[in-house]
Amino acid sequence: MGKTKYTYAVARIRALETSLLTDAVIEQLLACKTAEQALQLLIEKGWGDASSGNDMDAVLSREEEKAWKVIRDVAPDMSVFDVLSYPKLYHNLKAAIKEVCTEVRNPNIFYDNCSIPGEEMLKIVENKDFARLPGNMSRTAQEAFETLLHTRDGQLCDIMIDKAALEAIRDAGRRSGEPIIDDYADTTVAIADIKIAVRSQKTGKSADFMHSAMAECRGVSVEQLVRAALSGMDEIAQYLEGTSYAGGAEALKESPSAFERWCDNRMIETMKPQKYETFSVGPLLGYLIARENEIKTVRIILTGKQNYFPDDAIRERIREMYV
Repeated sequence: MGKTKYTYAVARIRALETSLLTDAVIEQLLACKTAEQALQLLIEKGWGDASSGNDMDAVLSREEEKAWKVIRDVAPDMSVFDVLSYPKLYHNLKAAIKEVCTEVRNPNIFYDNCSIPGEEMLKIVENKDFARLPGNMSRTAQEAFETLLHTRDGQLCDIMIDKAALEAIRDAGRRSGEPIIDDYADTTVAIADIKIAVRSQKTGKSADFMHSAMAECRGVSVEQLVRAALSGMDEIAQYLEGTSYAGGAEALKESPSAFERWCDNRMIETMKPQKYETFSVGPLLGYLIARENEIKTVRIILTGKQNYFPDDAIRERIREMYV
């Protein structure tokens, strides 16, 4: 296989990239008077299908399913995409542990488009059948389950699982043997660590708390980030200015939503050069991230219109497009 392994997949993805939403379409959506109108425009562009009808959530989750189906159809090896599916997998674990420990059932809380869908995850946790979970996840599940059962501390349970998810993403990136996947995974962890530092600074969390929540990565130093967060928001920005996340420091001074947007745009910027690769997994990863990004953007626009937010408020949350 060698170099030609990805040739067919990349050709298929190139053809599909043409139907990604452009900035012009985003402007059209913003110009719509109501969420219903905007959704109609998307449906005319082929979003959703007969089963999702005019239901916003159904249309968006259908689009996500379509994106993953494309990749499953063309990718020679799905394991390199673990870095993208782990957040959903670990979310399912977190939700299942909470449901079993609190005995409260919440409908629609699970993701089904990942390797262990909601119902199955619920059974695993109910039967304490943790050995069925991949890699270090079984140990994480057991520890988080025991913790929640004995301490009833939901936040502690969340932190344990979220950190394990970050470590799993980082390790999957390294394991993939694909520099772009490794880079994407490390960026994901670094951005999560920065967000934890920012939230911890705002809520006056301790160094211990931050250490238990952050995962080590190449992009930022957990040690220095914790130290900065204990001193104040300006110190976090100052620390970031000396890293490859310097742009985030500016956004941070502006507002939390500006920082969130900067994080997503930073990811898209990292991916853009991948469009021109022919013999690598890059364009496939780029396409998946581009689709997740546009689905997130569409959700922001539709929700904003449903809640009668002014256009400016919606616009400042909008992500950069891949195309």
